[in-house]
Amino acid sequence: MKISQEFSKYAKSYGIYNIIQNRVIKHLKSKLPKDKVKNILDLGCGSGSLCKAIEYEHFVGVDFAKGMLELHPKAKNIECIYGDFNDDALFEKLKKYKYDLVLSASALQWAKDLEKVFVNIKALDAPVALAIFTSGTFETLNKTAALEPMLKSAEYIQELQKKYFDSDFEVVRYKLEFESNLEMFRYIKRSGVSASRKVLNYKQTKDLIKSYPLNYLEFEVVFITSFSRS
Repeated sequence: MKISQEFSKYAKSYGIYNIIQNRVIKHLKSKLPKDKVKNILDLGCGSGSLCKAIEYEHFVGVDFAKGMLELHPKAKNIECIYGDFNDDALFEKLKKYKYDLVLSASALQWAKDLEKVFVNIKALDAPVALAIFTSGTFETLNKTAALEPMLKSAEYIQELQKKYFDSDFEVVRYKLEFESNLEMFRYIKRSGVSASRKVLNYKQTKDLIKSYPLNYLEFEVVFITSFSRS
């Protein structure tokens, strides 16, 4: 398991709520083949951050949020599909196409059954480049608040990776620093990284803001890539 670390300080800067996701895309992009990939599938494409960041001949983006798909780039060589990667029927539809690469950045951590999703991705018979947030995200916050992590551990995801993909596996840890704990918790609320999780009442949240011991949040992301760079 290769482990890399990055630190960034972006308190009160433009685009703060997408900083980590954008860094994930940048790192995932660095792992892609140098040559343009012809046919790409993006699972959990959102508003099109990956679509905008890479080169391709034909791009298929899948997302279950219609509002996100409305913001996604549109072109003759871009196809947006409304669907949920938790749904087997979606993959039956996707099997009709041939992909040269299956991508996913900052989405698969919300899979209801990650192993089933991996089985369906493997059935597409294409190289993969996947970035998945792990239980190492918000590690200190969860410990301070005595909360169970929402996400799967890097170790569990690696077990699945070894089972279904002949691929490289890397763990990257990020830290995002803030000028105050209040600003930090605003980020958590607005960034989407907590999946709108609400398990603390107002007093508990206020106490957590006061007692949180760090001036940064931790994030942990695994990168699964099954091709060699040319």
